[in-house]
Amino acid sequence: MDPAAAAAAEQEEPQPPVIYTMENKPIVTCAGDQNLFTSIYPMLSQQLPKEPMEWRRSYGRAPKMIHLESNFVQFKEELLPKEGNKALLTFPFLHIYWTECCDTEVYKATVKDDITKWQNVLKVHSSVDWLIVVVESDAKKKNKTNILPRTSIVDKIRNDFCNKQSDRCVVLSDPLKDSSRSQESWNAFLTKLRTLLLMSFTKNLGKFEDDMRTLREKRTEPGWSFCEYFMVQEELAFVFEMLQQFEDALVQYDELDALFSQYVVNFGAGDGANWLTFFCQPVKSWNGLILRKPIDMEKRELIQNQEATLLDLRSYLFSRQCTLLIFLQRPWEVSQRALELLHNCVQELKLLEVSVPPGALDCWVFLSCLEVLQRIEGCCDRVQIDANVSHTVGLWSYATEKLKSLGYLCGLVSEEGPNSEDLNRTVDLLAGLGAERPETANAAQSPYKKLKEALSSVEAFEKHYLDLSHATIEMYTNIGRIRSAKLVGKDLAEFYMRKKSPQKAEVYLQGALKTYLAEGWALLITHTRKQLAECQKHLGQIENYLQTSSLLASDDHLREDERQHFCQEILNFAIQQTEGKGQKVILPMNSFAQLQTLHFDPPNAVIHVGGILSVELTLLSQMPIPVQLDQIALNVHFSIEKNSYRKTAEWLTKHKTSNGIINFPSEVAGFPLSRNSLPALELYEMYERSPSDNSLNTTGIICKNVHMLLRRQESSSSLEMPLGVTLEDGAHMLKCSNFVLEPGVNTVTFRTQAKEPGTYTLRQLCMSLGKVHFVLPHIYPVVQYDVYSQEPQLKVEPMTERVSESSLLIQSSEKITSITLPVAPAYHVIEFELEVIYLPSTPTASVESENQINKELHGKSKEKQKTDNCMATVDHKVTIDCPWSIYSTIIALTFSVPFNAKHSLLSAGKRKYIQVCVQNLSELCFQLSDNNLKNFGNCIDLQLLPLKPESQQHIHSKQSVFFVWELKWTKELPPSLQCQFSVGFCPATSEEQSFSLKPYIYEFQVENYFTLYNVKTQIFPPSGAEYCKTGSLCSLEVSITRLSDLLDVDKDEALTESDGYCTTKLMYEVVDNSSNWAVCGKSSGVISMPVTAQAIHKVHMEVMPLFAGYLPFPDVRLFKYLPHHSAHSMQLDADSWIENDNLSVDKNMDDQADSSSIKSRSSLHSAASGEHKGLPMPRLQSFSPGQVFNSSMSMQILVIPSKDDHVLEVNIT
Repeated sequence: MDPAAAAAAEQEEPQPPVIYTMENKPIVTCAGDQNLFTSIYPMLSQQLPKEPMEWRRSYGRAPKMIHLESNFVQFKEELLPKEGNKALLTFPFLHIYWTECCDTEVYKATVKDDITKWQNVLKVHSSVDWLIVVVESDAKKKNKTNILPRTSIVDKIRNDFCNKQSDRCVVLSDPLKDSSRSQESWNAFLTKLRTLLLMSFTKNLGKFEDDMRTLREKRTEPGWSFCEYFMVQEELAFVFEMLQQFEDALVQYDELDALFSQYVVNFGAGDGANWLTFFCQPVKSWNGLILRKPIDMEKRELIQNQEATLLDLRSYLFSRQCTLLIFLQRPWEVSQRALELLHNCVQELKLLEVSVPPGALDCWVFLSCLEVLQRIEGCCDRVQIDANVSHTVGLWSYATEKLKSLGYLCGLVSEEGPNSEDLNRTVDLLAGLGAERPETANAAQSPYKKLKEALSSVEAFEKHYLDLSHATIEMYTNIGRIRSAKLVGKDLAEFYMRKKSPQKAEVYLQGALKTYLAEGWALLITHTRKQLAECQKHLGQIENYLQTSSLLASDDHLREDERQHFCQEILNFAIQQTEGKGQKVILPMNSFAQLQTLHFDPPNAVIHVGGILSVELTLLSQMPIPVQLDQIALNVHFSIEKNSYRKTAEWLTKHKTSNGIINFPSEVAGFPLSRNSLPALELYEMYERSPSDNSLNTTGIICKNVHMLLRRQESSSSLEMPLGVTLEDGAHMLKCSNFVLEPGVNTVTFRTQAKEPGTYTLRQLCMSLGKVHFVLPHIYPVVQYDVYSQEPQLKVEPMTERVSESSLLIQSSEKITSITLPVAPAYHVIEFELEVIYLPSTPTASVESENQINKELHGKSKEKQKTDNCMATVDHKVTIDCPWSIYSTIIALTFSVPFNAKHSLLSAGKRKYIQVCVQNLSELCFQLSDNNLKNFGNCIDLQLLPLKPESQQHIHSKQSVFFVWELKWTKELPPSLQCQFSVGFCPATSEEQSFSLKPYIYEFQVENYFTLYNVKTQIFPPSGAEYCKTGSLCSLEVSITRLSDLLDVDKDEALTESDGYCTTKLMYEVVDNSSNWAVCGKSSGVISMPVTAQAIHKVHMEVMPLFAGYLPFPDVRLFKYLPHHSAHSMQLDADSWIENDNLSVDKNMDDQADSSSIKSRSSLHSAASGEHKGLPMPRLQSFSPGQVFNSSMSMQILVIPSKDDHVLEVNIT
């Protein structure tokens, strides 16, 4: 302050000083000689701030070098602080008394009293920071000769006022002269002044901070007010700002900011302070931030009076932070903090549930963004601004976003323009802005004018919005923030869509989609595609729209109803094009369906000319609903192999070993392959420890390969599937019509018949839906199948390896084994085994024949035998006939038969039994299991019941096992039965059980098994005797009973029919091979037997027992008597040939029947034929086993010895 002005002000009525300006300086009062001070003031104000002082503060804060300036004012008691006053800016830190008295009388008369009054006033206000300055002048010494030395006046003052603080009185010698003595005096004075000022600052600021800290600790008490505390801490910030310690001042505002923010967060969590209700009042003004003056006194008064809204507090707090940051030359931090402030204010209004009119917050944010930007432009040149666009572009983007919201809210974007409701809302929003501030009234492009103009009309809004959007996009692009630029572009595209300009919107949507695809942002891709689909639909880009619709229909990030909508769009278009004459639309198939696997049958994909190839595709449908396809087609490229002579069946079989299944890589629809090939995250933990005590300071996670994950993709690579996919039109096509493609996995089978030899490559897969064709342009990996032709050839070679079994029909008997091979496709291999019991050391023989046109047959037989064993060996021959050759290939095989089977028919009256005997011919032991006897006839009334149904049975070497079944029937049976006996077997030793052997099968036929006659023999003792005795004649009675009526088997030469009465001639013969009986008289005879059921014929004769004991009955044999045949018989009388044992017997036995008696009779017949050659003889025909039942077989009779006791012969049977 100018001292002259201060002196003039002293005469006027005193006014309370209000010094809330940025020129504030620490106040120093000046008492005493004002004229003296006025003369010294210019040099004092100039010299004081020149030298810095080290300021040491409490609480271990770092010392700082500061330059002290002061505002020297005339001393008044009103300037002294009263009790309870917390204003530091009006606080006088130092009081100085000026005097140049050098006369003792004058000192005693006036100066001493004046100093005393001055000190008394200071004591009343407890002010201890004072200084007395005595100015010495050589001019006054010359004018007054009786003055005391300088030290006398100074000593008096020190004795009177500075008893214990002698340093509070200093001498300033000739301050206006330019001499060394004067300069030394000035330096000492300035040092003292700076020291005292600094001490006063430290003391008073420390006390103030303690009081402030005490007040802050009371914040949990009821009645505590944030606004009051705000004013206190801001006073401290003012002091730091006054001392040009802007960093410390900024810290005070940051602490206030953090404290208030924490209270708001707590309020949102349910822990609210009472004083926060003052900030919850509805927002009525939204005129934005005020940054063009150092202190917004209006808002400060609102805070002081506890009338400020949340926006008022935040605006004022940020304006102070902005001012300090600009003083610190950190304008770019202003933009960063501003962006955080604007976003935080939006959230805090929601947390505090403050009532805000619609659009008011958008206006406040828009005005604030532009205000911050213009404030930064005001303190920086254009070069700096362009170089630091990255700090301000966020504000540009936020302002653009809020202006867009205002345009939508006020109806400035709709095609019809704003309605009356929109206009009323616009008027209300402009009213909330209030009048324009004086500091921006003359500015042509103030935020207020821009907003008001933008909301005035549709054209003005479009101009301002487009300018902001384009500027923001350009800034983002220049600094490399492509994602953010594309996001603004999407908003611009939405604006153009609202304005019915889809051709302008498409450019921005395509650019954004390209970026999102390159970086794999799934949700952003989905949202952008939805917008692009709408745009393409408006533009009439049918092909592009259908492709985008197919991508959206397969997108899992959409709701099911949305996916079905886009799928239905494709179906609707296909139906319309089918009905009309539309152009064919070809689209990529990857979004519609995906090819997963392909399966060839035959698996090696090699067939001959004329052969059938099956191709089975597994398709994964991406559509949410079933789709009826008109056709699925495989385009096949045909090529002739240059070295086609190598494409033989053998070469292709050896060089194509595939299993017939080809898997195709899965691909996420709509994503590039490069996204799937990104490396995995490489993370590791990071710890930082204190070097002093090794305590953990910080911990975190660091990605090692972030440079690989975040690198930009090549923009030249095609990320979307390009349009214009070509559909090849080839002559070779595999087609499947009218196929319903269900959601998920589907299987399609194609069949083709090869016509030309060569290599066929599957090129494309096409699905047709009306005029819409979904095409897989390239099938990769390459899929091929080969067709070849070759001259016929037959090749036989041994096989030593075990091969897989095939279905064979094998019929085996003692002499022949026939093998029927199943029908097989041409050029295919049939491998089978015929296995017999073998020993491991036995060599193997095999047969193989190949038909290169029709069949390829591999026969394999194993002959494994031991040289010393007794197994029967059977030689077999395999004849291979080829349709292309007139020659047959004969292969000799030697089999060792482990078993020999034979059957016999057993009778018990009319009950019949079939017995099968299985004989083990080998040296091994076997385990038999699952024996079974089947009848191959069509007789359903026949049952074969096993008498001993055991599942397993052990058979040793050279041992026989018998199996018996009973025949049961309910109706008439056929004259013969075709039977098959089967039994499973395996080696009994554990070492041989690993071999898989087929069941042993024995087939036989049973004929003439009905019982025609029952022969019963009875022996009676002599008349009057109770027992038969040796040497005495006994009566033998043979009863022959017919058991059935005429059958087909009876119709032969022996049958005689007269008047419907049929008879047949039989011959009976009594034979005792054991020589126990002597037959007296005729032992045989011919009878005429009626062919009627229950007809009986009895024959009587006498026999003599030759031994005593239980003797078996003699055998009675029955034959058919047939008329003689001139070709091999001779005429004899009945007695002569009947008594002759050498009779002609015609055997009609089965080859499998083992009857030694019949065979012996056959040999007798041969001898008789030689003796009676040329003579007519009758013929005897034996009955088949089972036709004659001897009910007395095995019966015995007790024969007692005769009375001649000297000879005793006993026959034991």
